[in-house]
Amino acid sequence: MTLRTPVQTRSKLPDVGTTIFTVIGQLSAEHNAINLSQGAPNFSCDAGLIAGVTRAMQEGHNQYAAMTGLRTLKERIADKIATLYGTRYDVDREVLITASASEGLYSAISGLVHPGDEVIYFEPSFDSYAPIVRLQGATPVAIKLTVPDFKVNWDEVSAAITPRTRMIIVNSPHNPSGQVFSKEDLAHLARLTSNTDIVILSDEVYEHVVFDGEPHHGMATHPELAQRSVIISSFGKTYHVTGWRVGYCVAPYELMEEICKVHQFLMFSADTPMQYAFAEHMNDPQTWLSLAPFYQRKRDLLQTLLAESPFRLLPSAGSFFLLADYSHFSDESDSELVKRLIVEYGVATIPLSAFYTDGTDNKLIRLSFAKDEATLRAGAQALCRVKPR
Repeated sequence: MTLRTPVQTRSKLPDVGTTIFTVIGQLSAEHNAINLSQGAPNFSCDAGLIAGVTRAMQEGHNQYAAMTGLRTLKERIADKIATLYGTRYDVDREVLITASASEGLYSAISGLVHPGDEVIYFEPSFDSYAPIVRLQGATPVAIKLTVPDFKVNWDEVSAAITPRTRMIIVNSPHNPSGQVFSKEDLAHLARLTSNTDIVILSDEVYEHVVFDGEPHHGMATHPELAQRSVIISSFGKTYHVTGWRVGYCVAPYELMEEICKVHQFLMFSADTPMQYAFAEHMNDPQTWLSLAPFYQRKRDLLQTLLAESPFRLLPSAGSFFLLADYSHFSDESDSELVKRLIVEYGVATIPLSAFYTDGTDNKLIRLSFAKDEATLRAGAQALCRVKPR
């Protein structure tokens, strides 16, 4: 029996309901579909991490951590960023451990964006950006990346900037397209934001998953952009433990001060035992330096396995994802095709239209290669059987 309330509700997100992600999840469970949809690994993390968490618990590290996080872990992060990207953050004032990258995104947007502000972001996009902006009484301004290369049209960005623009959200490596920012992109962004009060919120959760020997061009690699950027990253994505929900945020002190005001009332602190384990694990730089070749092998395997499929694969320069084009063999909407793949072929993918607020359909689906080899082979085998319609 469902309880009924006499309370009249007034939704802050009246257009948010059941999404295609929910539909796909339910269909996938019903048909026991092979999961190439979710951007979460289905293989185990390093056993040393689990041992580290267990040891931390047994040693009594089970109460609240400091609000901004375990200092040893923050030191490891600051050292890593300085070594890789050349920017040194103050451990005590400019590094924050968050209860997931998602919490970092929320705290940053909530702390720095005000009612009446405008926030530029790029579609297709991670689905939380626009709703978080709207919850602040601000206006999300979507700019579509060009298709099929998924690049930023910086002339469009220039035209979209107004006196109300408070923030620009960027994401590289990019979910869902797998594309990455270049040095030229950073130069354009620096030019457009120079001498403004615009904050850059940079979602860099796949920072260590950049392929083909290319470097990660994050905001910390550009001194001018680093001065106005909030950078978000994820231990879950880096160490194959997305369910542990621990991330981090770095930013200049004046920005971080406002982010911490939200964080302290939203979460106060991230999980303590996990922080001890991550601090210990980060003693070895190979724990992140090995990620790019590790995932590149998975990308290459899936590309090879799908060579005889009817799909045309778009290049993937980073992240856990690649896109597959089916426009040459079907007129189905991407949502219809994804449902058919589950029901008729037993494999789950994601329609790219789910990453657009207006449901733009470019006849592309997203595949995740953050899976073990058996799953990739089974999923590719199913996709190779797909018949045109």
